[in-house]
Amino acid sequence: MIATIHTAALRGYTGTLIDVETDMRTGLPGVRIVGMGNKSIDEARERVRSAIRHASLEFPPRKLTVNLSPAELPKEGAYFDLPIALGILTASGQLRPADVSEAVFAGELALDGRLRPIRGAIIIAETAKQSGLTKVYLPVENVPQAQLVEGVDVYGVSHLKELFQHLKGVHPLQPYRQQLAIADKPTEVHASLDEIQGHEHAKRALAIAAAGRHNLLLSGSPGTGKTLLARALADLLPGLSPQEIREATTLHSLRYGESGSLLTTPPFRMPHHSTTLTALIGGGARPQPGEVSLAHKGVLFLDELPEFSQASLEALRQPIEDRVVSITRVYERISYPADVLLVAAMNPCPCGYYGDEQKACRCQPYHVEKYQKKISGPLRDRFDIHISVRKVPFEQLVNSNTKTLSQHHKVLEAIIMARKRQKDRYNRSDIYNAHATPEIIMNTFLITREAVALARQAAKTLQVSTRAYYRLLRVARTIADLENEAKVEAYHVAEALQFRDHSPTR
Repeated sequence: MIATIHTAALRGYTGTLIDVETDMRTGLPGVRIVGMGNKSIDEARERVRSAIRHASLEFPPRKLTVNLSPAELPKEGAYFDLPIALGILTASGQLRPADVSEAVFAGELALDGRLRPIRGAIIIAETAKQSGLTKVYLPVENVPQAQLVEGVDVYGVSHLKELFQHLKGVHPLQPYRQQLAIADKPTEVHASLDEIQGHEHAKRALAIAAAGRHNLLLSGSPGTGKTLLARALADLLPGLSPQEIREATTLHSLRYGESGSLLTTPPFRMPHHSTTLTALIGGGARPQPGEVSLAHKGVLFLDELPEFSQASLEALRQPIEDRVVSITRVYERISYPADVLLVAAMNPCPCGYYGDEQKACRCQPYHVEKYQKKISGPLRDRFDIHISVRKVPFEQLVNSNTKTLSQHHKVLEAIIMARKRQKDRYNRSDIYNAHATPEIIMNTFLITREAVALARQAAKTLQVSTRAYYRLLRVARTIADLENEAKVEAYHVAEALQFRDHSPTR
């Protein structure tokens, strides 16, 4: 008899149903696993043998052949341990085929039979749902993630013996039924606007960026507050929707060491400028999402932008524009979502003080130009908002007290209302003004003739690209949404022009 157990193989951001087929016959005792599995799957033989015996079950002294079908698909991961063990128990008659049908199993086995958490639990549950299977058995730690997939019953298992008794009907387990609480606002504030003295122009830019998901570039001398402003932006983003929670948590579940956590607030990723191209974009010998995908539905903050490698910066252009990372492998093409709000900070020159009002710059003109050219024109053009951050006078830092203004919560309420206007405009919750196509801009933005005339005149005078022209209109539309205005007026465009690129030049 050939026993068949269902599991799933991770293929980037998606999964494929895998049949673990086990054949038992007379011959030299041993286990052979075929079907293009990697070393971790081949080593499952010893883990499964020890786990079955420590679960007080019998490991058959027969010749066992395990096939992972489809055999031409490469597979990796220790989560094949559990379906291999169940296949052996079924082939040896300790379980009936009916006991393990209509279900998907995944989990890494310890030598004593305990189940350890795995990667990609949400993808495994989603694969089961798409394949018409209604039950999913996973390690207990992975259950909160898998329950984000509706339409399947998720069972948490802590030991192989516990699962065996459940399948035999001795001690039945109950599916996980806990409901996830969704917050409309961030539950924890790391950098409130009320704690930032001055920088009113920059705070306005933060509100616009958060409301319309516009990419933001901060430029200024060291110590002016660029990093603090970026952290405050992350706390101006409203809480994630159920769909966004599932997408963000799925990506984080694919990383080693993050297999049990739920992501309910927008992520904030701040990779160091020494981060490699693979770590930033994703991929590698064992493909995983990079920082740009881990920041999905949140903020990707690149501090000291010119210090990143040129290859890394140029590789960001496609994901930022298309909101997806595509990685081509020998056997397949892998895609990871990358819908991020990109925030970057940079100094105007190598020493950091070019244009500073208090400290003289020590750099030669050639060095300043070379440093600024590290940010190519196409990459710079992908930032909707450009802000020059100046130092706040010491007297203002000492005397002002913005904490009594409750500015942060007022701005957050305005952002939430602006996002609701965008949701009504696009009839979708995942589209923002920053994503609007030229056709949408012309048909739904309700731009007055005076506003269009001003935008065209500005584009002609400043000699900006077509992409920059449309980005100007998108920012103006977000400003109007924050002001609860139905139409985009000329003064909205005028304010948007203040956030265009004004890089210092010699």
